[in-house]
Amino acid sequence: MYTPGPQTVPVPQAPVVQEVPQPQEKPKAPAKSKGGDVGSFIQQCISLCSYLKELETQSHLIHLNIECQDFISIHKFLGDQYEAHLEQFDSLAEFIRSMDFYLPKCACELRDAAPEMQVVTSYEWKNMLSVYYKNLEALGMKAKKLELIAQKVGAIDIANFLADLVGQAFKAAWFIKSILRAA
Repeated sequence: MYTPGPQTVPVPQAPVVQEVPQPQEKPKAPAKSKGGDVGSFIQQCISLCSYLKELETQSHLIHLNIECQDFISIHKFLGDQYEAHLEQFDSLAEFIRSMDFYLPKCACELRDAAPEMQVVTSYEWKNMLSVYYKNLEALGMKAKKLELIAQKVGAIDIANFLADLVGQAFKAAWFIKSILRAA
């Protein structure tokens, strides 16, 4: 015969409530260094990172959308440029992280760090290249100013990177200028 087991009535369990994660504090900038304010320097580096990322996007979109008589050479040049901007962005971002500072968490926050970026408003090839040219020159000037600050705060590795970036930005701007003059 069948012998039933002990009878127990299941008791509903209270749902497990997970703790809401609290935002972590950003690393605090060192108080002051001998040559200047490191926190302010890093904020300017983050702004330059944002500018580089926007230039990467801009050069990539121009690369895809441009139509002109020198299409093949300009298309190749812009392809090299957006890859260079990505590498420049990555290098500067790694320098920032090596100094124990965070970058923005998402593309929207990163984009907000470079509001002065000029935007392309036309598909006309001269307009696209003119805007990109102006942004390259602005990049060179920003990197040039920031390189002096990097030396003051003792960030020699970043200063060397910024000096190279100045040369790359002005060389690319020169190439674009020569294309526009010939047109």
